[in-house]
Amino acid sequence: MKTIVIGGAGFIGSLVSQALIASGREVTVVGRRPPGAHTAALPCAYRCADLGNRAQMREILEPGCEVIDLAYATVPKTSYGDPVFDLLANLPGSVGLLEEAMAVGVRRLLLVSSGGTVYGPPATLPIPESHPTAPISPYGITKLTIDHYALMFHHTRDLPVVVVRPANAYGVQQRSRTGQGFLAAAIDAILTRREIEIYGDAGTIRDYIHVSDVASGILAALDFGDDGETYNLGTGIGASNLDVIALLRPLAEAAGHAIQVRHLPSRRFDVEANVLDARKLCFACGWRPDVSLQCGLAEMWDHALMTSSST
Repeated sequence: MKTIVIGGAGFIGSLVSQALIASGREVTVVGRRPPGAHTAALPCAYRCADLGNRAQMREILEPGCEVIDLAYATVPKTSYGDPVFDLLANLPGSVGLLEEAMAVGVRRLLLVSSGGTVYGPPATLPIPESHPTAPISPYGITKLTIDHYALMFHHTRDLPVVVVRPANAYGVQQRSRTGQGFLAAAIDAILTRREIEIYGDAGTIRDYIHVSDVASGILAALDFGDDGETYNLGTGIGASNLDVIALLRPLAEAAGHAIQVRHLPSRRFDVEANVLDARKLCFACGWRPDVSLQCGLAEMWDHALMTSSST
C-alpha cells in the first residue's frame, strides 16, 4: 500500500511515518524543507513540496493511495498575532488538497485536526466527538473549518476522508520554544534556570498524550475508522500545569535543579480545561493510549538532561 504523509518529517509526522513503515507500507514523506538527518535515515521516499502548491500535490498523489495530512503553518499561540495569516497560510492549501485527492481517486485521506482547540470551553469532561464545537482561537477556528470542508467533500462527493483530533501531544523530539507544548517549555525553563510561567493560579488542565500513542491512534483510524467519521485521540485524564510541575520536581531535584514558578494573570483565550473522550476509536478497533504521563515525562526529562549536558 502506498501511503503519502504530508508533514511527515515533523514532530508527530516522523513517528507516524515510522509506524507506517513498520506496518509494511510503501511510504512517501512530503515536507517543505529538505529532509533532516533523522528523516533521511528512514527507509522511505522523500519529496520536498508545499501543501499550498496544487501542481506539486497533483504530481505526488497517486490513484488508490492513502494520504495523511499533518501539515499546518502555525501554532495556537502565534495564531492570535495574525489571524489572517493563520487562515490564508492553511485553509487554501488544505481545501486544494481535498480537490486534488478527489480528482486522483485516493483510497483514503486522513486529516489530522486538533482536539485541543476545536471544541472550545467544555460543557462536560471528558469531551466526546459529539460535543459542540466553539473554538476561541484563530488556530482552532481554521482547524474546524478545514474539518467541515473535509466532511463536506465526503457527504457531497464521496471523498473517503477520516478526521482525527489529537489532544496535547508531547515527547522527546518536541521543541521547547515554539509557543506550543507546556511540558517541553517547563523542562527547558528548569534546565536553563528560568521561571516556569503559569497563567492563573493552577494554569490550564490538559490531556497530555505521548506522541507514540498519537501515531498509533492515527494508524488505527487509518486502518479501522469509517469514512466521514471523526475520532478523538486522548487519554481521558487531565493534568494541570501544577500537576506537571509536581511530577517534574523530584526529577529536577535529583539532578540538582531548582524549580521556579511565576504566576501570571489568566488569559481570556485559554480554555480552562480540555480532556478528550477517545472511546469511539477504542470501540472501533481496541486502540488505547499506552504511555502514562509520569513515564512519558520522565523519558522527556532524561533526554533533555542528557542533551543539555552534552552541549
